[in-house]
Amino acid sequence: MAETGKGVTAGKLALNVQKRLSRAQEKVLQKLGKADETRDTAFEELVSNFNKQMAEGTKLQKDLKAYLAAVKAMHDASRRLQDCLADMYEPDWFGKGEMDTLAEELIEKELDYNLEDTDTLWLDYHQNITDKSLLCMDTYLLQFPEIKARLAKRERKLVDFDSARHHFSSLQKGKKKDEAKIAKQAALLEMAAPSWAQGLISAHQVAQTNLSYNQAEEDLGRAQKIFEELNVELQDELPALWDSRVGVYVGTFQSLAGQQEKFHREMSSLSQNLNDIMTKLEEQRQLKKDATAAAPKKGEGAKSEETNHSESAGSAPKSSATDSSNGELPPGFLYKVKAVHEYTSTDNDELELNIGDIVLVLAFENPDEQDDGWLLGLKESHWMQKKDISAKGVFPENFTQKV
Repeated sequence: MAETGKGVTAGKLALNVQKRLSRAQEKVLQKLGKADETRDTAFEELVSNFNKQMAEGTKLQKDLKAYLAAVKAMHDASRRLQDCLADMYEPDWFGKGEMDTLAEELIEKELDYNLEDTDTLWLDYHQNITDKSLLCMDTYLLQFPEIKARLAKRERKLVDFDSARHHFSSLQKGKKKDEAKIAKQAALLEMAAPSWAQGLISAHQVAQTNLSYNQAEEDLGRAQKIFEELNVELQDELPALWDSRVGVYVGTFQSLAGQQEKFHREMSSLSQNLNDIMTKLEEQRQLKKDATAAAPKKGEGAKSEETNHSESAGSAPKSSATDSSNGELPPGFLYKVKAVHEYTSTDNDELELNIGDIVLVLAFENPDEQDDGWLLGLKESHWMQKKDISAKGVFPENFTQKV
């Protein structure tokens, strides 16, 4: 047999072409109302549900991919914002170290402390949605193309079945006409042929008619069997597939909601830290502005009220008694204060303060040298390390609070 291509014979190709032509002819006759069409309303509803289910699943998959693209875009935008903030945050602003640490956490937050390597909140969020939502939808949708192909095959086999049924029915109706035609031909043969040949010719014509009839019956049986096998399989599978969509949607959106809740909870904590730093920076700016405006200039006048010094001195025994466990204290020690604002010294005899510094307040050797609103002190850390009071200096009282 002649070959027309790899694995395709001329005979097989001709058979496929004949099948397509027969199906096309059958569909035309059905549309014209000249041939009835096998209809199954219940199955058609299953097919309608299948098409709806496939369309919904495909749309959900597409929207999940768009959501992931948006997460990636937000990640990039967040990174740029944090880089911008880190670049513009000046070294002498409040919480510079905290800000650098926070920016690092926002970019590289350690999510699992049992692992040595760290990952970002954004990348972890993106990956979890991909693994637990999108891949679930991908797997779910993989089964649709194969079922869709089988539905198309069922449709073709149904046309073949209808065509075979119509052909067999037409042969049944024409059988009597054929028998009458054969009888008429036999009568003519009786006149023209010898008596011994008449029986042979008649038997041959009957056999030809029966052969066509039997062949059509076999074709009908074969077409019906192929169609019904496909039909039964799909009638079992389509309802189960339709019911499965609920579980798939629940799992997909539960996973998505869980990942969103986890991500936003951790991001909310970091965002709250950022908000606190910004709030404290503004408070520091305002307090420093107010304190600078209210602080007296050093040397503007001698302190007129010596009662403050007396009150401070009067509190010395209590403070000294409290701190006798700290060892030796510098001479002239009165009490301790804690710096609540930063103070940058502007003269050699001033003490520079950082927030949180503990300062040992000392008595002036000459009370007249004390300016109103200013104290003399020595950082406790310096005294504990060096036991040296040469680093003492004056500082604005309203930048500290008593401890």
